[in-house]
Amino acid sequence: MRIASLVPSSTEMLFALGFGDQVVAVTHECDFPPEAAELPHLSYTVIPEGLSPAEIDAEVKRIVGEGRPLYGLKAEVLEEVRPDLIIAQDVCAVCAVSYDDVLAIAARLPGNPTVLKQDPISLAEVMDNAVEVADAAGKPEAGRKLKADLTARIDAVREAVAGRARPTVLALEWLDPPFTGGHWVPEMIEIAGGSDLVGRAGQKSAECEWEGLNGLNP
Repeated sequence: MRIASLVPSSTEMLFALGFGDQVVAVTHECDFPPEAAELPHLSYTVIPEGLSPAEIDAEVKRIVGEGRPLYGLKAEVLEEVRPDLIIAQDVCAVCAVSYDDVLAIAARLPGNPTVLKQDPISLAEVMDNAVEVADAAGKPEAGRKLKADLTARIDAVREAVAGRARPTVLALEWLDPPFTGGHWVPEMIEIAGGSDLVGRAGQKSAECEWEGLNGLNP
Protein backbone atom coordinates (compact mmCIF):
# COMPACT_ATOMS: atom_id res chain seq x y z
CA MET A 1 0.00 0.00 0.00
CA ARG A 2 1.14 3.53 -0.82
CA ILE A 3 0.36 6.04 1.94
CA ALA A 4 0.43 9.85 1.87
CA SER A 5 0.39 11.70 5.18
CA LEU A 6 -0.84 15.28 5.49
CA VAL A 7 -0.35 15.48 9.26
CA PRO A 8 3.07 15.39 10.98
CA SER A 9 1.71 13.40 13.93
CA SER A 10 0.20 10.88 11.53
CA THR A 11 3.57 10.52 9.83
CA GLU A 12 5.18 9.66 13.16
CA MET A 13 2.31 7.28 13.87
CA LEU A 14 2.78 5.49 10.56
CA PHE A 15 6.46 4.89 11.27
CA ALA A 16 5.69 3.76 14.83
CA LEU A 17 3.20 1.26 13.40
CA GLY A 18 5.84 -0.14 11.07
CA PHE A 19 4.47 1.36 7.85
CA GLY A 20 7.44 3.64 7.16
CA ASP A 21 8.39 1.83 3.98
CA GLN A 22 4.88 2.42 2.62
CA VAL A 23 4.83 6.19 3.20
CA VAL A 24 5.39 7.88 -0.17
CA ALA A 25 4.87 11.57 0.68
CA VAL A 26 4.49 13.82 3.71
CA THR A 27 3.96 17.47 4.67
CA HIS A 28 6.58 20.22 4.55
CA GLU A 29 6.62 20.12 8.37
CA CYS A 30 7.36 16.40 8.79
CA ASP A 31 10.84 16.01 10.29
CA PHE A 32 10.57 12.89 12.45
CA PRO A 33 11.74 10.28 12.09
CA PRO A 34 14.61 11.76 10.03
CA GLU A 35 13.88 9.57 7.01
CA ALA A 36 10.42 11.12 6.74
CA ALA A 37 11.99 14.50 5.94
CA GLU A 38 13.56 12.99 2.81
CA LEU A 39 10.20 12.09 1.27
CA PRO A 40 8.36 14.30 -1.27
CA HIS A 41 6.49 17.21 0.31
CA LEU A 42 2.78 17.54 -0.40
CA SER A 43 2.09 20.84 1.32
CA TYR A 44 3.37 24.38 1.73
CA THR A 45 2.49 27.40 3.83
CA VAL A 46 1.68 30.90 2.64
CA ILE A 47 3.16 32.43 5.80
CA PRO A 48 6.60 33.97 5.08
CA GLU A 49 9.66 32.67 6.90
CA GLY A 50 11.56 34.71 9.45
CA LEU A 51 8.58 36.28 11.22
CA SER A 52 8.37 36.69 14.98
CA PRO A 53 5.61 34.84 16.91
CA ALA A 54 3.56 38.05 17.11
CA GLU A 55 3.98 38.66 13.38
CA ILE A 56 2.98 35.08 12.58
CA ASP A 57 -0.14 35.43 14.71
CA ALA A 58 -1.08 38.68 12.98
CA GLU A 59 -0.49 37.12 9.55
CA VAL A 60 -2.61 34.08 10.42
CA LYS A 61 -5.48 36.26 11.58
CA ARG A 62 -5.24 38.44 8.47
CA ILE A 63 -5.25 35.50 6.04
CA VAL A 64 -8.04 33.67 7.85
CA GLY A 65 -10.02 36.90 8.04
CA GLU A 66 -9.78 37.18 4.26
CA GLY A 67 -11.17 33.66 3.93
CA ARG A 68 -7.97 32.24 2.45
CA PRO A 69 -6.24 28.98 3.44
CA LEU A 70 -2.94 29.05 5.32
CA TYR A 71 -1.70 25.91 3.61
CA GLY A 72 -1.70 24.67 0.06
CA LEU A 73 -1.71 21.14 -1.29
CA LYS A 74 0.56 20.21 -4.19
CA ALA A 75 -1.91 18.30 -6.32
CA GLU A 76 0.73 17.44 -8.90
CA VAL A 77 2.92 15.73 -6.28
CA LEU A 78 -0.05 13.86 -4.86
CA GLU A 79 -0.87 12.60 -8.33
CA GLU A 80 2.75 11.58 -8.97
CA VAL A 81 3.05 9.46 -5.81
CA ARG A 82 -0.23 7.63 -6.56
CA PRO A 83 -1.38 6.98 -2.98
CA ASP A 84 -3.86 4.28 -2.05
CA LEU A 85 -4.45 5.91 1.34
CA ILE A 86 -4.32 9.60 2.29
CA ILE A 87 -4.36 10.65 5.94
CA ALA A 88 -5.73 14.12 6.69
CA GLN A 89 -6.94 16.03 9.75
CA ASP A 90 -9.99 17.99 10.80
CA VAL A 91 -8.85 19.08 14.26
CA CYS A 92 -7.44 22.51 13.52
CA ALA A 93 -8.22 24.86 10.65
CA VAL A 94 -4.92 26.74 11.02
CA CYS A 95 -2.61 23.77 11.62
CA ALA A 96 -2.56 21.83 8.35
CA VAL A 97 -4.21 21.43 4.95
CA SER A 98 -7.97 21.32 5.45
CA TYR A 99 -9.85 18.05 5.16
CA ASP A 100 -12.26 19.53 2.61
CA ASP A 101 -9.38 20.60 0.36
CA VAL A 102 -7.89 17.11 0.55
CA LEU A 103 -11.22 15.51 -0.35
CA ALA A 104 -11.67 17.81 -3.34
CA ILE A 105 -8.25 16.99 -4.79
CA ALA A 106 -8.43 13.28 -3.95
CA ALA A 107 -11.70 13.02 -5.86
CA ARG A 108 -9.83 13.99 -9.04
CA LEU A 109 -7.03 11.45 -8.60
CA PRO A 110 -6.94 8.18 -10.52
CA GLY A 111 -7.44 5.06 -8.46
CA ASN A 112 -9.95 6.60 -6.05
CA PRO A 113 -7.67 6.69 -2.98
CA THR A 114 -9.15 6.34 0.49
CA VAL A 115 -9.02 9.51 2.62
CA LEU A 116 -8.84 8.85 6.36
CA LYS A 117 -9.78 11.77 8.61
CA GLN A 118 -8.25 12.19 12.05
CA ASP A 119 -9.84 14.60 14.52
CA PRO A 120 -9.02 13.47 18.07
CA ILE A 121 -9.67 15.67 21.10
CA SER A 122 -8.42 13.30 23.82
CA LEU A 123 -5.44 11.04 24.40
CA ALA A 124 -7.68 7.98 24.11
CA GLU A 125 -8.85 9.18 20.70
CA VAL A 126 -5.25 9.70 19.59
CA MET A 127 -4.56 6.06 20.38
CA ASP A 128 -7.78 5.02 18.69
CA ASN A 129 -6.51 6.85 15.60
CA ALA A 130 -3.51 4.53 15.58
CA VAL A 131 -5.88 1.58 15.43
CA GLU A 132 -7.85 3.23 12.61
CA VAL A 133 -4.68 3.89 10.61
CA ALA A 134 -3.51 0.31 11.02
CA ASP A 135 -6.94 -0.97 9.99
CA ALA A 136 -6.92 1.22 6.88
CA ALA A 137 -3.41 0.03 6.01
CA GLY A 138 -4.47 -3.60 6.28
CA LYS A 139 -2.60 -4.56 9.46
CA PRO A 140 -5.06 -4.11 12.35
CA GLU A 141 -2.88 -6.10 14.74
CA ALA A 142 -0.18 -3.40 14.53
CA GLY A 143 -2.64 -0.78 15.75
CA ARG A 144 -3.88 -2.90 18.62
CA LYS A 145 -0.32 -3.62 19.73
CA LEU A 146 0.76 0.04 19.61
CA LYS A 147 -2.33 1.08 21.58
CA ALA A 148 -1.68 -1.60 24.20
CA ASP A 149 1.97 -0.58 24.50
CA LEU A 150 1.10 3.11 24.88
CA THR A 151 -1.64 2.35 27.40
CA ALA A 152 0.81 0.33 29.50
CA ARG A 153 3.34 3.16 29.45
CA ILE A 154 0.70 5.70 30.48
CA ASP A 155 -0.52 3.44 33.28
CA ALA A 156 3.07 3.13 34.51
CA VAL A 157 3.36 6.92 34.68
CA ARG A 158 0.08 7.19 36.59
CA GLU A 159 1.33 4.61 39.07
CA ALA A 160 4.69 6.34 39.46
CA VAL A 161 3.14 9.69 40.43
CA ALA A 162 0.24 8.36 42.50
CA GLY A 163 0.14 9.89 45.95
CA ARG A 164 2.63 12.63 45.18
CA ALA A 165 1.94 16.33 45.60
CA ARG A 166 0.69 17.83 42.33
CA PRO A 167 2.60 20.90 41.13
CA THR A 168 0.56 23.51 39.30
CA VAL A 169 1.40 23.86 35.61
CA LEU A 170 0.89 26.62 33.06
CA ALA A 171 1.09 25.09 29.57
CA LEU A 172 1.17 27.49 26.62
CA GLU A 173 1.15 26.48 22.95
CA TRP A 174 2.08 30.00 21.78
CA LEU A 175 3.71 32.89 23.62
CA ASP A 176 2.99 36.07 21.69
CA PRO A 177 0.08 36.29 22.20
CA PRO A 178 -0.25 33.47 24.73
CA PHE A 179 -2.46 30.49 23.85
CA THR A 180 -3.35 27.87 26.44
CA GLY A 181 -2.59 24.21 25.82
CA GLY A 182 -5.68 22.46 24.50
CA HIS A 183 -7.15 19.12 23.49
CA TRP A 184 -5.14 16.37 25.25
CA VAL A 185 -2.37 18.59 26.68
CA PRO A 186 -4.19 19.16 30.02
CA GLU A 187 -4.85 15.42 30.17
CA MET A 188 -1.15 14.67 29.69
CA ILE A 189 -0.28 17.10 32.49
CA GLU A 190 -2.72 15.33 34.81
CA ILE A 191 -1.32 11.91 33.90
CA ALA A 192 2.22 13.15 34.57
CA GLY A 193 1.21 14.28 38.05
CA GLY A 194 0.55 17.97 37.50
CA SER A 195 -2.47 20.24 37.79
CA ASP A 196 -3.19 22.44 34.76
CA LEU A 197 -4.05 25.97 35.84
CA VAL A 198 -5.84 27.14 32.71
CA GLY A 199 -6.31 24.31 30.20
CA ARG A 200 -9.27 21.95 30.21
CA ALA A 201 -9.08 18.46 28.74
CA GLY A 202 -11.00 18.10 25.49
CA GLN A 203 -11.23 21.84 24.85
CA LYS A 204 -9.45 23.77 22.13
CA SER A 205 -6.46 25.98 22.74
CA ALA A 206 -7.58 29.53 23.55
CA GLU A 207 -5.93 32.92 23.27
CA CYS A 208 -5.50 34.75 26.55
CA GLU A 209 -3.82 37.86 28.00
CA TRP A 210 -0.62 37.95 29.99
CA GLU A 211 -2.37 40.16 32.53
CA GLY A 212 -4.68 37.28 33.36
CA LEU A 213 -1.79 34.85 33.77
CA ASN A 214 0.61 36.92 35.86
CA GLY A 215 -0.94 36.00 39.21
CA LEU A 216 -1.20 32.27 38.64
CA ASN A 217 2.26 31.52 40.07
CA PRO A 218 2.68 28.03 38.59
